[in-house]
Amino acid sequence: MGASELTFGVWRKASYSGANSGCVEVAHSSTGEVGIRDSKAPTTGALTVSRAAWTAFLTSRL
Repeated sequence: MGASELTFGVWRKASYSGANSGCVEVAHSSTGEVGIRDSKAPTTGALTVSRAAWTAFLTSRL
């Protein structure tokens, strides 16, 4: 199922976003996927990952 077929909740902007810098928004779907999109171009689509993949990304040490 692609991001366009999912219904996402409220999109939240990343806390590290600046006023004029590039940033991302994140939202959770009702089926457990996480959508990630460019806040400057929200209609161009979203990357969809599983909740487990998103959690692993957030807790990884890059």
